[in-house]
Amino acid sequence: MPIAPHFRWRTQVAATGDIAAGDQFRVTRLDATCHGFTHVDAQAHILADAPTIEQTPLDRVVGRCRVLRLPDVAPEEEIGPERLAAADPGGQPGEILLLAAAWDTQRDSNTPEFWRHAPWLNRQAAEWLAAREPTAVAFDFPQDYPIRLLLDGVEVPFNQHVTHDVLLRQGVTLIEYLVNTASLRETRCLLSAAPLKIPSADGAPARVFAIEELGV
Repeated sequence: MPIAPHFRWRTQVAATGDIAAGDQFRVTRLDATCHGFTHVDAQAHILADAPTIEQTPLDRVVGRCRVLRLPDVAPEEEIGPERLAAADPGGQPGEILLLAAAWDTQRDSNTPEFWRHAPWLNRQAAEWLAAREPTAVAFDFPQDYPIRLLLDGVEVPFNQHVTHDVLLRQGVTLIEYLVNTASLRETRCLLSAAPLKIPSADGAPARVFAIEELGV
């Protein structure tokens, strides 16, 4: 997702300096949350005294990835383990799993509908993912049902944020709010989701990309 002014997050992008007017440099300043747009969650996001983002090893967010395609996912669909199992091309423990619903082609992420109408995972689905022993799980939709409720300031018990409660708690890194997954053609790729190195932060933006056709 482009980091720009957004209705969900108080984001400011401002530039100083006008080269055409004779200034030597143009310098842009960014003020944004570490948990907006495409980003990586560290365990410190939910656990006290847990690793922060710069302590998250790169091999947890860069490596072999298999793609679980969910192209016909419906708005507000509850995704269970059977759905994920049918989409899984199979692989080994220690891979990144990418859940690709191409949700950004169905709703605009800069509108409330992207969040309110999103599909979501139930606890059994999160547990199924954890049983595959991935290093990370990446999503292109707001994967926990309560995320939509945050738009209205509604807080629910933490355990209803099932991917955070099941996966992140167990050390499986979460890579959130991907886009352009519809352009993927293969079921396997090299995925890079290296976050910005922000000491003591509980998450960080990342420029996530996939490299296909590497025989991975």
